[in-house]
Amino acid sequence: MDKQESAIPDTEIKKTREIKLSVIVPAYNEKDNVPLLAKAFDSLFKKHNIKDWEVIVVDDGSTDGTFEVACQYAKQYPWFKVYRHGRNLGKTHAILTGFFHSKGKYIGIFDADLQFDEEDLFRMVEEIEKSKVDLIAGYKVGKYEKRFVSRIYNWLTRKLFGVPVRDMNAMKVMRREVLEEIPLRKDWHRYIVALAWTYGFSVSEMPIKLRPRQFGESKYSGKWRIIVGIADLIAVRLYTILTQKPLLTFGTIGSVFLGLGVLTGIIAIIMRVMGHGFRPLLFLVVLLITVGLIFFLMGFLGEVVASIHDEINKIRKTSQKARNI
Repeated sequence: MDKQESAIPDTEIKKTREIKLSVIVPAYNEKDNVPLLAKAFDSLFKKHNIKDWEVIVVDDGSTDGTFEVACQYAKQYPWFKVYRHGRNLGKTHAILTGFFHSKGKYIGIFDADLQFDEEDLFRMVEEIEKSKVDLIAGYKVGKYEKRFVSRIYNWLTRKLFGVPVRDMNAMKVMRREVLEEIPLRKDWHRYIVALAWTYGFSVSEMPIKLRPRQFGESKYSGKWRIIVGIADLIAVRLYTILTQKPLLTFGTIGSVFLGLGVLTGIIAIIMRVMGHGFRPLLFLVVLLITVGLIFFLMGFLGEVVASIHDEINKIRKTSQKARNI
């Protein structure tokens, strides 16, 4: 992980006080939106008498002075914490950095452009406590760009993962165990809902308002991102299949090759008995059986790797819990 800098020490928020919600706010060149963000949450906290939330802004290598502006509000509000990356690493890394420094029972992901309403975030926290689900995803209500592309992407995600949520990339609130359990690689923040569902967590949804961006420009536009998004979507699905049941996946493929090898061998024997020996068939039999055995071996190795991965996750989660005590 790249060097991170904090605006205030962790001791500013007493560790003896339980934090209900950690709001992670990835920010890249959002200097003009940071003051609005701080004031919006200050108003929300005063309105609902909230004293057990924290807002964690992660400056992802901004070049417009976002970190310096955020530091001013970190000095003013004890619940406002700021960290930064030395260079731009992407939204997923910003979320992971915020999560590493978080202490909340629940984790909220809130965009720095304020296109989502903090009041909706408050409602989502109330709902997750009442419903006992593991993750609540908001679905956008209102006009927004890229609606057609968003619908296609969300449809593909529902079909590939079977997740009962209509919008994968809006504001969301989850139990911290979700981020402890699911794998997140570069740009995989878009699949948090799908990964949570795949890893056995319960999910639900609720409507949230979408507001127009006041300052700055969207960081997620361009036709190239559509191609990357679809490619990543397929990669995530293959990853979940291969890591959760490697022996079943590779073993099934291996069985097909072995079956073809046996069938080809029978045909070769029949042809030989009838006096029509065909040596290339023998080579094909050897090839098919060899490939089948290789796939079975890959399945066994995959099971070993998956077991090691599970053990590492257990150690990581134990370390994370110990750090938050």
